Amino acid sequence: MNKPVKNDGTVGKALEILDAVAMYERPVRFSELLEQSPYPKATLYRFLQTLTNQKFLEYDQTAGTYSLGIRLMRLAHTAWKTASLAPIARPHTEELVAKVGETVHLAQLDNGQVLFIDKLRATDRFQTLAQVGQVAPAYCTGVGKAMLAFIAPKRLQIVLQQQSFYKFTPATHTSVASLNQELECVRKDGIAFDREEHEQGINSIATPILSSSGRLIGAISIATATNRFDCEALMQFKGSLLETAKKIGEDATSWQFPS
Repeated sequence: MNKPVKNDGTVGKALEILDAVAMYERPVRFSELLEQSPYPKATLYRFLQTLTNQKFLEYDQTAGTYSLGIRLMRLAHTAWKTASLAPIARPHTEELVAKVGETVHLAQLDNGQVLFIDKLRATDRFQTLAQVGQVAPAYCTGVGKAMLAFIAPKRLQIVLQQQSFYKFTPATHTSVASLNQELECVRKDGIAFDREEHEQGINSIATPILSSSGRLIGAISIATATNRFDCEALMQFKGSLLETAKKIGEDATSWQFPS
């Protein structure tokens, strides 16, 4: 079923089409886009042509497919440098990766979800679902729970209403009540765990990143495969993780994530 057309003008329509192409996470054919599009064939084709001419999309004539273009890549890179916590944190996350030899995730809270803004891998022996620019649920990720535990109570109530509580694995929280119990522990300990709640075989230890005034600005985690470290073993990294979060918070005190 096609989505209703939003009254956001030409720019809004173009952005919706870019989102539609990005959603496939692979080169996509015109027929696939048309099937899901609220726009007539001629209108969709005209937008695709304009976006391609402006380098927001690339068209492969041999395969007959559209993919995101180089102009978007340049804009994304500029945004990463100027409107993201990632470049501020990068020296500290690189130091942490070198010290612990595991994958490090950097994330922020975005409309009730976790937005991953950086990822550094120390080994190719395992891979996590988290990728830069992707979102994940807050209620079943280490970084998500670390941030939920340290946002203002009124905002927390709003964010909790945005959680789906879909059961990804047998360990996933399925209610506000069980999540709230864990968030109390996170507030006391300053750390959160993902106990294979989002992805089977992957766990993590996470902590919030706070500014010098105590404002929540993000979270950082050390993620690994369960056959390498269980959650108890991950505790050996707690000191390094907290130290890294503190350094990032100090460097980012005057920084504000765009709303």
